[in-house]
Amino acid sequence: MRIAINADILQSPRTGIGNYLAGLFGALQARGDIDVALYCKWGWTRALPAAPLPGYSRWARIAKAVVPGAYQVRRGLAQHFFSAGVKRIGPVLYHEPSLWPLEFDGPMVMTIHDLTHVRYPDTQPPKRLKEIERRLHKGLARAGRILVDSAFIGQEVIAHFGLAADKVVVAPLACSSIFVPRTAAQTHATLQRLGLQYHRFFLCVGTLEPRKNMVLALRAHARLPQALRQAFPLVLVGMVGWGEHSFSAELALAVRTGYVRLLGYLGQEELAHVTASARALVFPSIYEGFGLPALEAMASATPVIVSDQASLPEVVGQAGCVVSAFDPIALSQAMQAFIEDEETWMMKQALGLARASQFSWDRCAHITASTYMECLK
Repeated sequence: MRIAINADILQSPRTGIGNYLAGLFGALQARGDIDVALYCKWGWTRALPAAPLPGYSRWARIAKAVVPGAYQVRRGLAQHFFSAGVKRIGPVLYHEPSLWPLEFDGPMVMTIHDLTHVRYPDTQPPKRLKEIERRLHKGLARAGRILVDSAFIGQEVIAHFGLAADKVVVAPLACSSIFVPRTAAQTHATLQRLGLQYHRFFLCVGTLEPRKNMVLALRAHARLPQALRQAFPLVLVGMVGWGEHSFSAELALAVRTGYVRLLGYLGQEELAHVTASARALVFPSIYEGFGLPALEAMASATPVIVSDQASLPEVVGQAGCVVSAFDPIALSQAMQAFIEDEETWMMKQALGLARASQFSWDRCAHITASTYMECLK
């Protein structure tokens, strides 16, 4: 069975959807009964791209800012090369992993990771939001099945779009096998290069945008006693996103104190080392379709503190510490407890590892492949 997957997202540095594609692609290929052709960089490949297109993100931002109708121009070119490849390769089904489906004359499956553009439209640039609205409803009408990352998102999709429940399939994500527990010796070189100490910092991972709610982490960390703030700095990892200016002044002030570190985007190897070395992951996001950083942390034996919003309680289960997304005092208290209560901290390490073991890309691929077959009947 030959399947076409739009992997255009892999042109930019790998984050959520890119990690989803990488994990799913590997597991589908390993099955042996599915031939996956990836459409990426306006061409086709049967191998996962090792690196993003150099400078793609920067040039894409410039193009969107200065070229009239940049989204439509780029989509028109993408459609041209996609359609030409489809005629040559002959896939029996098309899988679109995001909200921007291309035209395909045959069965189609879509993955909807979240409804950020609906619930929090102010976190999206207006031009992007308009383009999503133009494309998504047409795709939903064409798709035979809609894959979602969590039961939470499944219920949102059904309710918002009025879809039949049997059209929506929950296929929980997993994390890369690179996220494993690591000793201080194993992470020493990375931590030394970044100026960090093993189990002596809190970690936030995510694009710097309002939805990720990192301002809550900043305020919670600032409430810790000064000695603890100095001994356990807050480390932020992620690219700058749309709307970052809304808290940039507060972020800049926090960085100047020396108690907050801004590392920017890290590659998977470095991120895995940093994740396994943190005292805890602080992930107070307001809205997530799944929340891969939380799963990556649990798989790395790093306890997690997440917000009580969206899919996060569903993903971490009893293994995570769940706090209000709008209460810096509660988050600060949870952070302090993970410093001072060694027994609870170690218990959460063990619970996190057990919880993470329940998620696998093989399981995600099995559900996805079964969904393909349902669409082909």
